[in-house]
Amino acid sequence: MKLAILGGGGFRVPLVFGALLGDLGARRVETVVLHDTDEMRLGAIERVLAQQADQARAQRHPGSAWAAPRVVTTTSLDAALDGADFVFSAMRVGGLAGRTADERVALDLGLLGQETTGAGGVTYGLRTVPVALRVAERVRAVAPDAWVINFTNPAGMVTQAMQSVLGERVVGICDSPLGLANRAAGALGRRLDDLEIDYAGLNHLGWLQGLRSGTTDLLPDLLADAAALGSIEEGRLFGVDWLQTLQTVPNEYLYYYYFTRDAIGQITTEAQTRGEYLVDQQASFYAAVVSSPAQALSHWDAVRRERNATYMQETRREQAHDHERSTADVEGGGYEGVALALMAAIARDEPARLILNVRNGTTLPGLPPDAVVEVPCRVTSSGPQTLPVSPLPGHALGLAQQVKAVDELVIAAAAERSPTLAVEALAMHPLVDSVTTAREILDRCRARVPSLDRVFTRS
Repeated sequence: MKLAILGGGGFRVPLVFGALLGDLGARRVETVVLHDTDEMRLGAIERVLAQQADQARAQRHPGSAWAAPRVVTTTSLDAALDGADFVFSAMRVGGLAGRTADERVALDLGLLGQETTGAGGVTYGLRTVPVALRVAERVRAVAPDAWVINFTNPAGMVTQAMQSVLGERVVGICDSPLGLANRAAGALGRRLDDLEIDYAGLNHLGWLQGLRSGTTDLLPDLLADAAALGSIEEGRLFGVDWLQTLQTVPNEYLYYYYFTRDAIGQITTEAQTRGEYLVDQQASFYAAVVSSPAQALSHWDAVRRERNATYMQETRREQAHDHERSTADVEGGGYEGVALALMAAIARDEPARLILNVRNGTTLPGLPPDAVVEVPCRVTSSGPQTLPVSPLPGHALGLAQQVKAVDELVIAAAAERSPTLAVEALAMHPLVDSVTTAREILDRCRARVPSLDRVFTRS
């Protein structure tokens, strides 16, 4: 099979390739095409992948006829897509410079500066949706039978935009929900594979509402056990008392909604935003690969560990007990494992249960049928089918409805090149507190991010 990776010069591409190297299935990916607009980044990542393949051959398959997937690089989108069975979208429109603008503009106006949540997520979406729609149109023209696996953020919004062109052959993935479910199952002393997951919401806005063994829901036992609940990341992040009040376990990104003022306060005390940190870190990484190409993989692995260890660091600074990310979270696989399981289920009919971003239909009452929601699915060669979940309680449904309405306004604003709709999307977001501020956000981001300004500049 052929896999096209859009954003192929991105730092996390070796994670996907590493998962492919471990796939020994009969029908596996034999060709990986990396597509990017930056040839230097493409070359650096191609070198990392070559060293990964050499390492896998030496460690796992010495003396055998095993072959790693062939890697090809290109700056031509159509060439990347031609003949693809799967398309993995991991683009960053506007680059890290755009991310830092998203974060800093919001913070300068006293709002949360985070790339997928709040004002930053809206401005990121505004410049990303038009590119995602163009990609979807080229997939339809060049590789109409391909499945698109979307990891481009904001993942739910971008998946929904691409589905408007390609239908349900676009599936969004994220590693946060399964990570949460795994931690909860571990705290109960159970294997997640033995349990049914009751999780529902939107991407970066979901709640674990149950973990069932047969007809028995085990989540109330975890919520009642303060010690066990406090041992997992979410217990430390949100506090045991708050989780016991909610009687659910929220996705980690809901910290930005439940503790908005705390998050803003912590981020503003840092010398750098997350985006600014990554700008420096990634510039050093790519420069190091250019200067010492023989050490490309070791450079990448060291940076990966540092990057993972500092993920969402601002949410862990002001808790009752400061803590670091667990070793399992730092070392463990994530979205690449979800992507591989999804591809194997579709290509080889190896059924899998995954939490995915898919069309709602009737799964979550109160949200539109064409809304992309994040829920458990059973995946076979026919694609994902949603599994039954509990309805969201009022407070969660209301928040999900408001954020989904913003998603739909962003998609419309980008498609219609409408600054008016863009301001409406910003003003309607629950983490933006003023129409006047919404206008200021759009003006400032347009001034700083050319790819955003072009969305509203008619030729």
